[in-house]
Formats: sequence, structure tokens, C-alpha cells
Amino acid sequence: MSTPRPYAPPPALFAAAILASAFLLFEVQPLIARIILPWFGGSAAVWGACMVFFQVALVAGYAYAHLVASRLRPRLQGVVHLALLAASLAALPVLPADSWKPATAGDPTWRILALLAAVVGLPYFLLSTTGPLVQAWFARAHPGRSPYRLYALSNLGSMLALLSYPLAVEPFLATRAQAHAWSAGYGLVVALVGALAAGLLRLPDAAPRVAPLPGARRPGARDRLGWFTLAAVPSVLLLAITHHLTQNISPMPFLWVVPLALYLLSFILAFAGDRWYRRAVFLPLAAALAAGMAWTLADEHKNTSIWILIPLFCAGLFAAAMACHGELARARPQPRHLTGYYLVISLGGAAGGVFVALLAPSLFPDYYELPLGLAALVAIVAWVVRREARAALPRRRALAAAAAAGLAAAGIVLALAWQRVEVASESVMMARNFYGTVRVLDSGSGEAAQRALLHGTINHGKQFLAPGRVAWPTTYYGPDSGVALAIAATRGDAPHRVGLVGLGTGTLTAYSRPGDLYRAYEINPLVARVAREQFRFLANAAGAVEVVIGDARLAMEGEPDQRYDVLALDAFSSDAIPVHLLTREAFATYLRHLRPGGVLALHISNRYLDLAPQVRSLAAHFGKHAVKVEADGDDAAGTYENTWVLVVDSPETLARLGLADAGAPLDGGAAVRVWTDDYSNLLGLARFRSRG
Repeated sequence: MSTPRPYAPPPALFAAAILASAFLLFEVQPLIARIILPWFGGSAAVWGACMVFFQVALVAGYAYAHLVASRLRPRLQGVVHLALLAASLAALPVLPADSWKPATAGDPTWRILALLAAVVGLPYFLLSTTGPLVQAWFARAHPGRSPYRLYALSNLGSMLALLSYPLAVEPFLATRAQAHAWSAGYGLVVALVGALAAGLLRLPDAAPRVAPLPGARRPGARDRLGWFTLAAVPSVLLLAITHHLTQNISPMPFLWVVPLALYLLSFILAFAGDRWYRRAVFLPLAAALAAGMAWTLADEHKNTSIWILIPLFCAGLFAAAMACHGELARARPQPRHLTGYYLVISLGGAAGGVFVALLAPSLFPDYYELPLGLAALVAIVAWVVRREARAALPRRRALAAAAAAGLAAAGIVLALAWQRVEVASESVMMARNFYGTVRVLDSGSGEAAQRALLHGTINHGKQFLAPGRVAWPTTYYGPDSGVALAIAATRGDAPHRVGLVGLGTGTLTAYSRPGDLYRAYEINPLVARVAREQFRFLANAAGAVEVVIGDARLAMEGEPDQRYDVLALDAFSSDAIPVHLLTREAFATYLRHLRPGGVLALHISNRYLDLAPQVRSLAAHFGKHAVKVEADGDDAAGTYENTWVLVVDSPETLARLGLADAGAPLDGGAAVRVWTDDYSNLLGLARFRSRG
């Protein structure tokens, strides 16, 4: 019987398989999250749930790679992997069915995880195995060469995917086209990896021939604990920082992928060679930026400019990830232990994601995971400094500077933690669920005493507590606001029907009269409970008030025509209107529920997004007329500066309602492409400067 001749595929084939696989692995993450985001209320937490799935799937892939590479003979590895690759093609294209849309309100985390497992589970799992498994095959086929540069190449492909999505994919391709293009690319990866797996069938079943690293030793439990910690802390910071940015700016893919790309860049640089990671640079930088991030989390700095917020947190994440991943790369074992090494790294990353997305919302009433992540980072800096100082390595001055910066950062983080405790103690109530943190806060005294509802950093309504002022409409809904003018103009002798997309404190129900019906759609059950228990607008409303718990879009699609006189769109996710409420399909639903001559009122006050161009394009698409109504705030009356857009059938309708002089026509300016359920481009509306 002849012995199979040795087979060694060229290094270029290994590199192509790893690069293409990593690109698709991270291209599908914003793609699938973008598709399902509207189904779950446009919440920033949707991305967190997706990240947990992807990280856990990555662990499963790395575990598979470790077991296959260490327990199976080469030819059996090839047979098993080829079979799974062939089976995964049945999952294409990666488009979730409408049956996955939630039918009821509540925390959708587990539904999101189940959806992802069913739609992209097997393809994503196999893509995640490619990096460690193909590197193990490379070490066997080319025993004199280190496989760790392929790990840097893998992260390069991942970063290119993330950067390409918001810049070159989302603005130009509808999501269905994106899914089909991705599926075609996956077929190419199956062919590349399949060629490598088929090559294993021609290898002898001898022990792998790998070259040990100089001075390498067998890793122990302490080593694995160190790998786990150095992987978990930057993962916590990645998700916590991404959530912080998307909650307070907008849940747009751009703010999903930039932090993740920087996180991956740190992997690329750390594993590309020893020249990129310098302790004297990144340890003090990480500590100093941790202090800066902690500073912006204080209540008095919660409205920090976007020009500071995004660069600071992105730079802080990168420095933190470089510090942790640089130390992780320095601790890498010899190649024969690489699949176990990658498995521990993936476990640490998944543990960080599970902590932020699944455990923290249940454990903490507020977003404590970001301060905790910063504190853990400072502890790592101090640990590394102490360890290297004991080893009497050179550059003691630089390490002393790092220690000083770490102590300073630790002090600021601890001060922030103490302040968060004080905030909790000063709040009337504080609670948290999938949709975010809700806090009720009292302030002022006497006639100026008031109670406010905060979601994230944004005030979602307040009420004066003095008996003579308790019925005053406040914040964005004063008598001179666009929505108040629309309500007054459409009143007649018949009962008034008003629809509210977003409940808040129920302030707009203060305008109701006996016989009127105000019907509010609220996706967050916690907000509805707080509005009834902590505020009096709903209880004091003269008209009838109905509250529908669930996504307004989905609820209205299943309802008969409501014939609203006014339909007010005021659904915030901290400071951003969810994208799926500003699409062509959404507008068609709103207009169906308006009676002839009714008014669609949209609240577009926003610090970072200029929503007017999209509203203008939508109104023009349906042949409607739109005016922008701006009102100044009045501290004495408890109102804020606000901007509403009123959409009506025609200028004649506006004149008949007496609203011709209420605001300026919403025309002129550059035309923008109308958003649909299959296409949107939030980045194109970003103004990148703070307003209010």
C-alpha cells in the first residue's frame, strides 16, 4: 500500500481563506443587525444582543477548532469539516423571515438570539472556526513558519469589513441585496476552505510538525486566567462604550462598527509583531484616557459635545484594547497550544459580552458596567506595572508614570462610582430593562417644584408638582409647540382623536377634553408604568386615554384605520428617533390612520441628527406639504426649545386650519434618498455638532 505523498498548499491559499472568511465574519454582523433593528424598536440594546450571539458563536467555533485540531487525525479533520461546509450552504441566503417579528412587548433578547441562531448560526459558526483551524493546518503544512501573522491578517479582514459597511455598503445597497451578496461571498469562502480541508485528505496521520517558540513552556492555569482577563476587560469596554455612544447619539451602524474596528485594529497591531505595542506609551495613555472617559460620565458633563465624546471614547477604547491585547500577545504560547490559546481568548471576549448585554441589565439599575470596565482597566495597568517593576526591567521612569496615571485614573473612577451611588439615592425611582435606564428625579421647591423622567441622559418629560401648575404642558409640548398648535387647530365640536407614538410622561394628554380619545403607543412597558405611577398627566386627563404596549409601527400595521385628527410621532431612544419610524412604509401607515385633513406631527429636535431632509423627502414622495415649527423655551413655564414638522395634505389645508403662519415651509435644501424598510443612511443626516 502506497504512502500518501505529503501535501502542502501554498501559503497564499491559507492567507486568502483566512482574509475572506474574516471579512465575511464581520460583514454579516452589522448587516443582520441592521435588518432586525426595526423589528425590535430600534433600541441600542439590539446591537448588544447581537454581539453576545456573535461572541458566543465565536467561542463555539474556537472550541470546535481546538477539539478537531487536537483530537482528530488530519484526514478525519478534512472529512468532518467538508461535510459541515456543504451542510451550511442550505442556510443561504441569510435573510430572516417576517415570522421572527415579535408579536408581544417585553424583553426580546432571547428572541433575537434564537433568530440569529436559526438564520446565520451554522455559516457564522463555520466562519469563526476558520482562523484557528486554518492556522493549525498551516502549522502542520509549513512547520518552519509561525502561524501568528495569519491571526493579524484575520483581524485585518475583519476591520476592513467593518469599515466598508457604513461607508461603502449601507449607503448604496438595500439590505436584501447586501444579504445576497454576502451569501455569494460565503460560497467563495466555502470553496477556499474546502480546498484546504480536501488537502488534509492527502496528509499522513503523523503527529503535527510544529516549531516551538524560543523559551516557550506549557501554559498553566495562571496563564489561562491571565489570557481570559486580558480578553474580557476590553470586551466589556467595547460593548459598554458602543452602547454609551449609540444610546446618546443614535443606534446607527457607523457607531457600531467604528469601536469594533478599533478593537480589532488593536489585535492586528498586537499580533503583527513586537514593534507596535509599547508599554511606555499605551499603559499611561490607557490610564489617562480612562480618567477622561470617567470625567464625561459625571452628571454635570452628560451633554458633552460630540466632537469630544466620539474621539475620546474611541481613542480610550483603542488605548485600552492595545494595552490588554499587547500584553495578551506577549503571553502567547508556542504554536501547538494556539487553538487552546484562542479558545481562552474567545471565552474571555464572550464573558465580557454576556456580562454587559445579559447580566448587567438584571444586576444594575443604571449603566454601571462602563465605570466597572474602566476600573478593571486601571487595575490591569497597575498589575502590569507592579509585575514589571518587580522584574526590574528598564524604563522605570515610564512605568512609574504609568503607575501615577493609573492611580489618578483609579481615583477618578472611584469618585464617579460614588457619584453614581449618590444619583441613585437622590432619585425617586430608578429601573432598567432592555430599552434602557429610566430615572425619576425631583427638583426645585415651592411653585417651581417639578418631577422629571430621564431615559439615558435625555429628559423625556416633566411635571410641576404645585397644584396650580400640575396640568401645565411642559418640555417640548408647550402651547406654542408645533404639536400643540396642530391639536388646537384640528379641534371641532366632535370628539377629538389623537394618536401618540411614544408616551413619555403622557404630557400631551393635558390637552384632552371630555369625550376626546388619546391613544398612545409605547414600546417600553417600564415607561408606561412610570407614567402612571409617578406622574399625574394620565390620571388627570379630561379625555379617555388608551396605552398600547408594543412597537407603534407593528401595532398600527395590524389595526383598522383610526382616523386620527392628529398623529404625533415622538418616539425617542435616548436622543434619536428609531430609523424604522421614518421610512416610506412607516409614513404610508401613518397617513392611513389620519382622517382627511388630519395632521401628522413629527418631533425632530435632536442634538446630532438633522432629520428635516428625510422628513421633507418623505412628504414630497406622498405629495404632502410640510412646515417646520420652531419654538423657544421658557424656564418659568418649564418648556424647552423644540422643533416640530407638521405634514398636511396641501397648503390649502394648512390655511384652512389657521396654521399658514405657524412655521416655514419645509422645502429647499439638498434632496436625500427616501428611506425604506430595506434602505436607510443615518450617517448622511449626522450634523456632527451638538445642539442643546
